[in-house]
Amino acid sequence: MILSPDSLFIRLVDTDVWTVVFWRGGLMGLTIVIATAVWSRGDTLAQFRSIGRAGLVVAVLFASQLTMFATSIHHTSVANTLVIFATAPLFAAVLSRIFLGELVPLRVWLAVTISLGAILYIFFGSIGTGRLGGDFAAAGAALAMAIGLTVMRRSSHVSMVPAWGIGALVAAAFTVWFADPLSITGEDVEVLIPSGVLVLPIAFGLIALGPRRISAPETGLLMLLETTVGPLWVWWFLDERPNSEALIGGAVVIAVLVANSLMALRQAAPAP
Repeated sequence: MILSPDSLFIRLVDTDVWTVVFWRGGLMGLTIVIATAVWSRGDTLAQFRSIGRAGLVVAVLFASQLTMFATSIHHTSVANTLVIFATAPLFAAVLSRIFLGELVPLRVWLAVTISLGAILYIFFGSIGTGRLGGDFAAAGAALAMAIGLTVMRRSSHVSMVPAWGIGALVAAAFTVWFADPLSITGEDVEVLIPSGVLVLPIAFGLIALGPRRISAPETGLLMLLETTVGPLWVWWFLDERPNSEALIGGAVVIAVLVANSLMALRQAAPAP
């Protein structure tokens, strides 16, 4: 729920996407570094070293994800972005099968197939509207997220929160060459600070903690809150209404994700 207004915050900032990524990445990265220093009580360097090479890969992927997600929000509807991005856990499951040798249930393969069809339908609705590039950026962000989740699963014994901090700073360092950091107004600052200092660090911190206490299917169900509530914030404040393809394709994707998670919960339930 904390992450759900993030797309609205990106839309409210009246500047180019590079400047948005620079400020969001910089603020988030610094916040995570400071929080890690406080949490580790002076052993900050050890916390960042513990992520290893896998953490550096996660950091680069997260930097790519932040950049492509903001790009997508700027070039397509919020509904399109969030629906496409919501498929990342499904593709992470497929990548885990390919690279980690984990078995993928038939229900996941069916969910991936149906979701791909729904995403293609959303893409079809963007043809000729100028939104197609934003849809592909959302797909790229979902792919970066899926690969990152796969790497994190392989190194599940290590907290990757510091890697997210590094990734956010990498995104800021990359985009500073194209951004105009001083172009933001006072109203932009009022949006960027809550976004980079509160929303992103707290939300991703909770995302890191949640799966340690609840199952992956439950996590997937709760993460759908962003997909469903996020477009409502934009609809309410900016009157941006999803097109019919986004509504139909989004309904299919959400239904598939809910069904997949409920079946996984049922299979994981302990026997009486």
